[in-house]
Amino acid sequence: MTDPAVDREGAHRRPARGVSPLTRRLVAELVGTALLAAGVVGSGIMAQRLSTDPGLQLLQNTAATAGVLVALILALGPASGAHFNPAVTLADRVLGGIDTRTAVGYVAAQVTGAIGGSMLANLMFDLPAVEWSTTDRSAGHLWLAEGVATLGLLLVIFGVVRSGRAAVAAFAVAGYIAGAYYFTSSTSFANPAVTIGRAFSDTFAGIEPASVPAFVLAQLAGTTLAVILVLVIYPTIGDVADQVVIPHDTPNERSAPTNGPTGAGVAAG
Repeated sequence: MTDPAVDREGAHRRPARGVSPLTRRLVAELVGTALLAAGVVGSGIMAQRLSTDPGLQLLQNTAATAGVLVALILALGPASGAHFNPAVTLADRVLGGIDTRTAVGYVAAQVTGAIGGSMLANLMFDLPAVEWSTTDRSAGHLWLAEGVATLGLLLVIFGVVRSGRAAVAAFAVAGYIAGAYYFTSSTSFANPAVTIGRAFSDTFAGIEPASVPAFVLAQLAGTTLAVILVLVIYPTIGDVADQVVIPHDTPNERSAPTNGPTGAGVAAG
């Protein structure tokens, strides 16, 4: 009989104690989203201080955001899947990857983390913790861009996972976001939680609070269309939806060390 304390490679592991699997996942989502928001807002502030050229500022902001995304997905993905985005979580719920209780917890953690991360970025650059953005982003073409950006992001995520290449999901997501910064007029927020968080900073990456609701609605519309398209293109997506964005432990699984950056085995295509 196989010893449950020994994994398939024969390496001994200790059962997790003190922290429930769901708590561990929620903490990973909160911390990951906070650091993502801090990376987006903080790099925008630094870019403004290093250059007066808007094009160069956007390039710096894009590069930093993509780098942070790759690192956070690889580091925290094995714990929670590295959603860091209510759009990803809601789509995953509809497609059967997580249950309602977990999804609600994820979204709460993501919004809280994004707000905290933006405030942290302000403080790191000697600005008030809360400085409401005055950047007006209310226009039809921007809402369209947000819907497109969110739809594309979700197609990339679920497409990569369904094709059995979850090991490269971190790079696919970061690559898409870096590209979408430039091919969308809104610079691809594509994340309701981080959109809310960015309202707390009157800097390069900020968005006026009054512009937030329409952005979030556009992102949710993009999420809805993305779910429909994913179901059409990959009818059996439900078989691997629990491996989004990268394979990770479920609430019923014990913590275990892994031999690679993606936690559990890569989903079959």
